Amino acid sequence: QVQVVESGGGFVQPGGSLRLSCTPSERAFSISDYAMGWSRRVPGQERDIVAAVDWSGASTIYANSVKGRFSISRDNARNTVFLEMNSLKPEDTAVYFCAVGRGRNWENGFGSWGQGTQVTVSS
Repeated sequence: QVQVVESGGGFVQPGGSLRLSCTPSERAFSISDYAMGWSRRVPGQERDIVAAVDWSGASTIYANSVKGRFSISRDNARNTVFLEMNSLKPEDTAVYFCAVGRGRNWENGFGSWGQGTQVTVSS
């Protein structure tokens, strides 16, 4: 299965913003036919999906905890998926993972995950 690579994590104060990016590690692989998603994992807890986008970018879905603050988007021409995170809270601190869907829509689940990027929100 194709691997994806996340970038853009870091340290930010509460109320701040970060933008995460995700691209395939194999340049020959195109994400354009797959749904994409972002999940996060807090130490000691399971990984939870926070946002997903269908293959075209026309349809998105968010976890209630991030709705109105996070925005997922994709640029198929650049083979990249983004997660714009605004109004960050300490409880958003987690390792964030990008995922490749098993089909064009997220209802099919996700089959490949990246290694993750750490996001820390603290004053």
